[in-house]
Amino acid sequence: MQTTLARTVAFSGTGLHSGAEVEMRVHPAPAGHGIVFRRTDVADRNPRIPALWDKVPHATLCTLIENEDGVQVSTIEHLMAALVGSGIHNALIELDAPEVPILDGSSALFVAAFCEAGLRELAGELRAIRILEPVEVRHGEAVARLEPAGSLEIDFQIDFTDAVIGRQRKRLKMANGAFVRELMDSRTFCRQADVDAMQSNGLALGGTYENAVVVDGDKVLSPGGLRHADEPVRHKMLDALGDLALAGAPILGRYSGHRAGHAMTNKLLRALFARPDAWQWETCSAAQAYTLPGAGVCQAEQLASA
Repeated sequence: MQTTLARTVAFSGTGLHSGAEVEMRVHPAPAGHGIVFRRTDVADRNPRIPALWDKVPHATLCTLIENEDGVQVSTIEHLMAALVGSGIHNALIELDAPEVPILDGSSALFVAAFCEAGLRELAGELRAIRILEPVEVRHGEAVARLEPAGSLEIDFQIDFTDAVIGRQRKRLKMANGAFVRELMDSRTFCRQADVDAMQSNGLALGGTYENAVVVDGDKVLSPGGLRHADEPVRHKMLDALGDLALAGAPILGRYSGHRAGHAMTNKLLRALFARPDAWQWETCSAAQAYTLPGAGVCQAEQLASA
């Protein structure tokens, strides 16, 4: 069964890159609606943007979607990961600025609010994308790959010169609430030198030591240090889950990333959908749906039948 929120949830905060204040509401939506953003501050053009892979014009420092009228919403990846990780298939997201609020730099506050609101089941079959053949994209040393597996798995590797990060690798089967237990509280991270460069170019204007993990060599500059010893690679996995959500349906397959980021994952989705032989639609059985990342995360007693 497809799901949506039981009631509207509101968030307010600052955009990481724009520095703009934003009010955002995530509303329930009917079966088959999918995840759609709507800019309430846009009146002269179409304000709606479906959260889909082919709406991404570029994804350098974050994931940005844009409709045919040039209306954009950026930094959607943490919210998308929270929706997937909470088992939400349909939602209308209204916001009055061009960027999703960064909150604490992770997905944890989104997930907490969604689970407090609860979910509602909808009378619609849940379809997934079954990976049939390996698909891989490369750019320099960066690699992103999808291959067959029984349910969604993520295998990610990073390699940074900063000693506090270094080489990290983590692999997870994303069933049974693994996202909530292992990934959702891991924050976006960057090097102090990168922060200085971005801000000098008018980016990361809303970034602080409280909504990002900032590192410098062997030091963590953010108060309280790391939430996990391998928080950086966990956050990369969180990003990957959010970016894979732009496929428009759950993926049944193994995602592998090495030095990959938003642009590589989007490039991988484009390569996948250019290969009709590499995937197929599959209607999820109840048992199969239970293996999806958000299954059972928001307690069963909160579910209400539509």
